[in-house]
Amino acid sequence: MTPAQRTGSGSHRLRLPHRLRRTVNLLNGTTAAGLVMGRTAGLRLRRGPAGILLAGGWTHRLPHAAAFTVGNVVIYRSRVSAAFEPSAAGSASPLLRHEARHTSQYAVLGWAFLPLYFAAAGISRLRSGDPASANIFEILAGLDDGGYRSAGAGAQRPAGPCTDSAQRG
Repeated sequence: MTPAQRTGSGSHRLRLPHRLRRTVNLLNGTTAAGLVMGRTAGLRLRRGPAGILLAGGWTHRLPHAAAFTVGNVVIYRSRVSAAFEPSAAGSASPLLRHEARHTSQYAVLGWAFLPLYFAAAGISRLRSGDPASANIFEILAGLDDGGYRSAGAGAQRPAGPCTDSAQRG
């Protein structure tokens, strides 16, 4: 069995929750928007694990994150591409697990995810000084997996792959 088969990247091997998430994101149009973004930016699209589509090579200034999700499409910058390559053991990287959780948030909320996410980012900035640490969507996706510090953390740890400061590095 190949790593791709173990992680369920083949559509015939998807577990029910992954098939459901993929179908809902197709029906609500968010995956189509992610595909249009990727194609318009000239990104290389490929299948990832659990029905996720990966689009690498994002070079635009915004968003600042090293990786972000639109529907079932994870778009990422070249400097974090190793996090999206299949491992020999067939396990997903922490960053890919984080982004996969965002695909589930799109499935639950559809297009409402975007304004709710940005509102949560604004509240987080007011509460913690950054858009992620107190953002409920980032907390639910796993702050550590996304490379963010928690709002209760004293000194800020070095910036992880999804943070604004990592983008400038």
